[in-house]
Amino acid sequence: MNRPGVAREEHAWDRTIRLWDGYFAVAWAATLAFGLNAAHPGLPVRAVAAALLVPLVPWYAVVGRPLLQEDPPEQGRALRYLAGAMVLFLPSAVLVGETRLMAFALIPQCFMTLHTRWSLAAVTVINLVPVAGWALLWRPGGEDLFGNLLFSVVTLVFSVVIGSWTIRIIEQSMERADLIAELDVSRHEISRLSAAHGALTERERMAREIHDTLAQGFTSLLMLIQAVEAELDHDVPQARRHLALMDETARQNLAEARALVAGAAPADLDGSSLPDALRRLAARHEATLEVQGPVRPLPAAPEVVALRSCQEALANARKHAGSSAAVGIALAYSDDTLTVSVRDDGCGFDPGAPCEGYGLAGLRARAGEVGGTAQIRSAPGDGTTVTVRLPLSLPVSPGRN
Repeated sequence: MNRPGVAREEHAWDRTIRLWDGYFAVAWAATLAFGLNAAHPGLPVRAVAAALLVPLVPWYAVVGRPLLQEDPPEQGRALRYLAGAMVLFLPSAVLVGETRLMAFALIPQCFMTLHTRWSLAAVTVINLVPVAGWALLWRPGGEDLFGNLLFSVVTLVFSVVIGSWTIRIIEQSMERADLIAELDVSRHEISRLSAAHGALTERERMAREIHDTLAQGFTSLLMLIQAVEAELDHDVPQARRHLALMDETARQNLAEARALVAGAAPADLDGSSLPDALRRLAARHEATLEVQGPVRPLPAAPEVVALRSCQEALANARKHAGSSAAVGIALAYSDDTLTVSVRDDGCGFDPGAPCEGYGLAGLRARAGEVGGTAQIRSAPGDGTTVTVRLPLSLPVSPGRN
């Protein structure tokens, strides 16, 4: 039956209505032929029985056929249609027993248009009333009466069994149509939520990338501008050195912006190793770098996370510990782990206290994306150490140092 999201042409009744038309026509023509050629009663009675069957054709075409295509059929109209069909069929079946063949065309329509209780009642009437009326009218012999009654009872039982099975099939089809419609709605909802989640994830990724690259670069530029303003009057060489560092930072920011737009690797890692990238980063932030373990090429994901984590930790160190604090980077390679630590001897803070900003949360999220962890150790007056541990896959054969 039709449900939201299910097209009408998907249903069996719509695809096979012409088959039902053909079945009705064959059953009607066969009934007419058997009735007219019956041995009993006389021709005038047989002609009357046949004449009663003729209006069944337009009655079916005008009322019954559209009713069979309704989804679901309206019960009041279905009762009126079948009552009219019985008014034409039952007298004919009482007059000429052979016309009871028309019941094979009417019984399926009962199950197709009525609820179970009404359809069983209608089928019982169609099977038993013609035999009872025929017996009362013509007073047949015991053998003929027994044969007709037995045939009628067998036909009734067969109709009930097949009809009940048909109704169950229709109910299952309706349940499956409902389930398919629900699954279709769920699929569209999942697709919508997936797209929304993907967009949110991408926004978060871009926010992290911008925060760890462009925003930190601009922060460094502002700090360098302040330093140059303070040095212009009394330390021009130092001011020139900071101006050169500003130029390098601006160019690096531009390269990072282009890499973000192109979806490429970070500019610092383009064509160089992770230790080389960290050396350049340490030089820009006036920090030291210590490398432990055998340096080897790694998959892109842990190298990017290590670099971004260092950028974030260094920016936080310069922002909160001050430019005078000593900052050091430690990069350690082991068989299955890459560890990067950034430590400073600044004023420190309480890691358990609520904090605003995106930096530390983004740092933990970035490490978690590759199965790693980020740990922040600090205390007021005791400096800060940020340690990021990243799991590694099987080592790649060395190709660069």
